Amino acid sequence: MANWGAWLDARLSAGAVRRARSAALASSETTAALPTRWVDTAQASIRVFDSGGDKPCIVLSPDGPNVIEHYRELIALLAPHYRVVCFDMPGFGFSGPASAYDHSLQRGASAILELFDQLGIVKATLALSCANGFYAIRVAQIAPQRVERLLLSQTPSLEAMRRWTDRVVPGVLKVPVLGQLLSRVFRQKMAAAWYRIALPKATPAEPFHRVSSHALRCGGCFSLAGVVQGLLREPADAARLQGIPCSVLWGTQDRSHRFTQPLAILDDVPHARVTVLEDCGHFPDLENPKRFVQTILQGDLVDSR
Repeated sequence: MANWGAWLDARLSAGAVRRARSAALASSETTAALPTRWVDTAQASIRVFDSGGDKPCIVLSPDGPNVIEHYRELIALLAPHYRVVCFDMPGFGFSGPASAYDHSLQRGASAILELFDQLGIVKATLALSCANGFYAIRVAQIAPQRVERLLLSQTPSLEAMRRWTDRVVPGVLKVPVLGQLLSRVFRQKMAAAWYRIALPKATPAEPFHRVSSHALRCGGCFSLAGVVQGLLREPADAARLQGIPCSVLWGTQDRSHRFTQPLAILDDVPHARVTVLEDCGHFPDLENPKRFVQTILQGDLVDSR
């Protein structure tokens, strides 16, 4: 059965991605593009930053509407210790999805593993957040030998994520085709609204929004409807995981998740170690990158169970 929402997402993003590939992503006075390239896979043409080298590898992916450029400081802090790979998931930033890319866990994990293969990554730490954390979990399910550990941020259980979707995401975005059209038309407004609710009240949203707004003006993708629809199609037990080391950072100042329990991830990953951060919102890795790196290097995540 054809997935017309996925087909439309691909069509809507194709022109912008072609323009971005033919010329370096435009820089504004306040937003300089990082050196990146596109890796073509069966799932998407994936925009990726790769610091290279033979250090242990850590893989990051922005939680839209964030893009790779949001990770500039974090990449610089990690680079002395890791080979840092940062990429836009298909349908976000400047990674144009294929027409069959439906944001399912299997296709998302396939995109990540194809990227691993093409970049020569044998094994890596996957440091992904929110919905992207479910794709990291699926990678660990189907290719555990490729995953050193999972370091997730603001990723609950899949069931808790569905309840969050019911509370926070407009119902119309769950409707294929119509949801894709509205996501594209209102992507700037949705991004601005998202930062206002996802960040702590005391944290200025403007620096985050400035970077994402510039990317969206350049034609960047924000396929919120696609990822919402993709995850809603998954069975309730699709994110169950055993064995792979997993740590979760949870910012309590994320007002979008005010009704989500920080320990919800334990329903799917019962061995996960959860660290609750009382001063962070939805983006613990970006809001306090120095602490995030220190946490990784020291391995001092606190089990809050």
